Amino acid sequence: MLDAIVIGTGPNGLVAAATLARHGWKVLALEARERPGGAVYSEAFTLPHYLHDVGAAFFPFADDSPAFRSLELIGAGLQWRNARRESCHPAPDGSCVSISRDIDLSAASFGADGDAWRRLAQWRQRMGERLPAALLSPLPALKAAIRLGPVHLTRLGLAGMTTTAGFSRRLFQSEAARRVIPGLALHVDLGPNDFAGTGLGLVLALLAASPGFRVPVGGARAITEAILLRFRESGGELRLNTHVDEVLVRRQRAVAVRTSTGEEFPVRHAILCNVGAPALFLRLLKARHVNHWLRASMRRFRYGWGTFKMDWALAGPVPWNAAEAWESAVIHAGDSVQDLVAFTEQVRGGHLPANPYLVIGQQSLVDPSRAPPGGQTLWAYSRVPNTLSDGWKGQREAFADRIEERIEGLAPGFRRLIRGRAIFAPPDLEAMNENLVGGDLGGGSAQWSQQLFLRPAFPYFNYRTPVKGLYLASASAHPGAGVHGACGFNAARRALADAPA
Repeated sequence: MLDAIVIGTGPNGLVAAATLARHGWKVLALEARERPGGAVYSEAFTLPHYLHDVGAAFFPFADDSPAFRSLELIGAGLQWRNARRESCHPAPDGSCVSISRDIDLSAASFGADGDAWRRLAQWRQRMGERLPAALLSPLPALKAAIRLGPVHLTRLGLAGMTTTAGFSRRLFQSEAARRVIPGLALHVDLGPNDFAGTGLGLVLALLAASPGFRVPVGGARAITEAILLRFRESGGELRLNTHVDEVLVRRQRAVAVRTSTGEEFPVRHAILCNVGAPALFLRLLKARHVNHWLRASMRRFRYGWGTFKMDWALAGPVPWNAAEAWESAVIHAGDSVQDLVAFTEQVRGGHLPANPYLVIGQQSLVDPSRAPPGGQTLWAYSRVPNTLSDGWKGQREAFADRIEERIEGLAPGFRRLIRGRAIFAPPDLEAMNENLVGGDLGGGSAQWSQQLFLRPAFPYFNYRTPVKGLYLASASAHPGAGVHGACGFNAARRALADAPA
């Protein structure tokens, strides 16, 4: 009999499966689609020989994640590369600042705010690897917090309680520097004036300073392939095109799963679910196995904003006006704090933004294998409403054109380089991966009401569920979004600790 079943083979699911298999358990990983990896994969969406990342494309945790370190992914063939600059923030008025792993290079870019940035970067250096360990540990994370130290912990906590707009205005003098942390926080659904929004934006800024927004050689699928190698070499089994419809429960313990074809797989110790929390508690489990309060909480569970993502096959590098953008892995297009406030209000109002905030990726800048000789790939997304009142059919191409116009304003001549493009509106992303509900890439809103002990709902923040032997191992659990494998890793370790000796 199987010791464990893992449902879903995104990075959290695969990390959970590999962790259990390396412990000696007999593990079966079930994937509904025709390939593993979820949104951490790469495809030739536009033209032959142009390789584009499906979802996540830059990895600030990389091998600093305790989960990835435990699997020794470098030894499994995974290679990381960094650009000279990690995150660049240009605007149409010609102003631009960028973050590099080189403190002096960053300080020079920040100009009059160079000393303020230098203090942040030096703080990051002092925390070292204790920072990702504290961020990614299961709650209450007392050991990791003690290792980080009360001074660092207090400073992070106080900063995290503020808005990104307020924090940046106190810290920096120039508008160019002030838009950096609010722009980074918009990787999720945290606007500049949101309470407790600074935490994520500040952490991303600190991670950009070290270890940087790393790029895997061969595309994001190289991460999936490395984890899968560790899983298989430990005896794990993967089954594709197998959709789980129900977790079977007897005497309030998970004992098997049933697939859409009616096949059942019994299990001895644990079932780990890399699915959204509402999908687990409202769909995979019968109502009688979930108390009324938890079911009500899941009906109130909030997903983050939708994502509108594009890929381009280009004839050459993007002709940025800002020189620093030519050597930056990631470009953030946000003109000012007020521009980001207006963007937030439009998206929350159910409208497509007039001046889209963009996260733009230049993976082929550091990984030439992504494009044919002389060519380049470009990857970008904006945040949008999960749904539109009149649907996406009449808006999809028009909004894609608006995004291209936005890039053209920062890089005149960009559109002449386009050989092909691919467009993914929120319904396209959800059709590709049912975990991307409404185009949300993060497994649920990042607002404070769904963080820490409230993710996905108190008291189920520790990966356990009301059903014994059943664990939530997705980004709907702490610490949430990001390719770090921590949700799956922590859930697997919880299952190992709970199993009979």
